[in-house]
Amino acid sequence: MPAINTISPGKLARLIGMPSAPLVIDVQTPEDFAADPRLVPGAVRRSHENVADWAPGLKGRRAVVVCQKGQKLSEGVAAWLRHEGVEAESLEGGALAWAAAGLPMVPEAVLPPRDPQGRTVWVTRARPKVDRIACPWLIRRFVDPDAVFLFVSPPEVAGVADRFAAAPFDVEHDGVFWSHDGERCTFDVMVDGFGLSGLPALAHLAVIVRGADTARPDLIPEAAGLVAVSLGLSRMFIDDLEQLDAGMLVYDALYRWCRDATRETHDWVSHQPKSSRPKVEA
Repeated sequence: MPAINTISPGKLARLIGMPSAPLVIDVQTPEDFAADPRLVPGAVRRSHENVADWAPGLKGRRAVVVCQKGQKLSEGVAAWLRHEGVEAESLEGGALAWAAAGLPMVPEAVLPPRDPQGRTVWVTRARPKVDRIACPWLIRRFVDPDAVFLFVSPPEVAGVADRFAAAPFDVEHDGVFWSHDGERCTFDVMVDGFGLSGLPALAHLAVIVRGADTARPDLIPEAAGLVAVSLGLSRMFIDDLEQLDAGMLVYDALYRWCRDATRETHDWVSHQPKSSRPKVEA
């Protein structure tokens, strides 16, 4: 029987990637984290030692706390968060149980340095269309919910990356890891690089993004629709960050379709009350 105020790895895995997912907080000690420096997708690292300082900023939110084994550190921090008005649970079995279940984990080593607020910072070309909206969606839903994205003119991406300790992505510059790789688009590279390729819904979504971003609508029927929606959004918004906010909903819907609704069909008759359906002659 599950302990009170805990959540199982399987249940948390179903929530991650959703816009309403809880904030995942990794409070492993530096020594424990060094033994396996990977994060539950979307997790942010915080220290249990100064929980009284950062807990008040989470009031009104929902959180899941992760330590190595799901014992004193996560339970204690979750209890402290509840004291501060946070709906907090601890992960049953901790990071060890998550890894033992074969669930995806994000290697800390592939992430850019975090700013003083603990956020990763990314930079790319202005006026995004497909990849440069899909990739920020992936990062915010599965890597860093508070990630900062800087959209700048193409010639300045490298300089901004250097001056602001930002990770460049989806640009054609030597030495940029997060970019196209042969026939794969940047979204493909990120799904693999973040250790998320084992999620079937993301693998399905990656094909749609690849087809839309590389002008190959023959890869999958939904690619043409994503191109149309993406170009429409780019015409609707002058501000790239406003366009990103609108695009988040598009990718939330596509991801949920890839995960749960690919076999569902829609037609006029199936949505009519039974009494009003036309009779079919034998």
